[in-house]
Amino acid sequence: MIIKTAEFVSPKHPDKICDFIADSILDVYLAGDKNSRVAVEVMGGHNLITINGEVTSQTHPDLESIVKNIVGENYKIIINLSKQSPSIAHGVDTGGAGDQGIMKGYATSQTESMMPREYELARNLCQKVYEKYPYDGKVQVTLNGNDVQTVIVSFQNSKNKELLPLVKSTISAREYLINPAGEWTQGGFDADTGLSGRKIIIDNYGPEISVGGGSFSGKDYTKVDRSGAYIARKIAIDFVKSGRAKEVFVKLAYAIGKPEPVMAVAVLDGKEVPIRGYDLTPKGIKKLLKLENIKFSETAKWGHFGRGFNWDK
Repeated sequence: MIIKTAEFVSPKHPDKICDFIADSILDVYLAGDKNSRVAVEVMGGHNLITINGEVTSQTHPDLESIVKNIVGENYKIIINLSKQSPSIAHGVDTGGAGDQGIMKGYATSQTESMMPREYELARNLCQKVYEKYPYDGKVQVTLNGNDVQTVIVSFQNSKNKELLPLVKSTISAREYLINPAGEWTQGGFDADTGLSGRKIIIDNYGPEISVGGGSFSGKDYTKVDRSGAYIARKIAIDFVKSGRAKEVFVKLAYAIGKPEPVMAVAVLDGKEVPIRGYDLTPKGIKKLLKLENIKFSETAKWGHFGRGFNWDK
């Protein structure tokens, strides 16, 4: 039997709050100036939020108010933003990628969402628990072949005698570990610090599927870490939907300042083929996926794939 494990965290986990702040900042810049160049990192915890990065935009939103609307008034907000490097801007202005990098995409016929089964089980469980306990929390699901072997759930402000029946009604497993360190009430930024871009495996497909390495949140479409990963998922979806393969891995790679990828291949049930028929330039990706219509803060909450976004269709 093949053993697989995937975890998921709630939107109130410190890292995901930081992702949500980063993408909320991106959204407000794009709303005021659709050509904004944004690359922001957020660190938060213990009544302090730090926003650092590069922004070039014709709009100047009140970021402190935006952040306090998310985390509350009792936070000190430190903002340290500079304009995009002229060297990077030059390459992007000509239609090139905003950085070099490797992006991966994946799709499988195993599930309706075309996501790995262990990932979908973990995400669904986390969502169900979050409906009752909208706080900081984590879940983890281990599969042994087709059987669910172990389920772990740790959620702030939950009571074990109430949480266990909820978990059992959501997923059947051989073993349940519910708040294994004990019930807890201190969570989120009160208990731990968070950092945007740190939950990259959860943002993608879980630990069984390789990722390119770049994070998503706080980055506009010219950063191919994000847009390249989105189009890679779209391509993988298209191959599975066409019936050409049951499992597809897509591999892209870009050079900074160059529009076309230096690598564009798909692995269809183990057989590698070149990718053809897609405009894989940053501008082409933006147009195909209609990224100008995406509210990116929505992508920060429950994973970027398998949720019905344009790159999943």
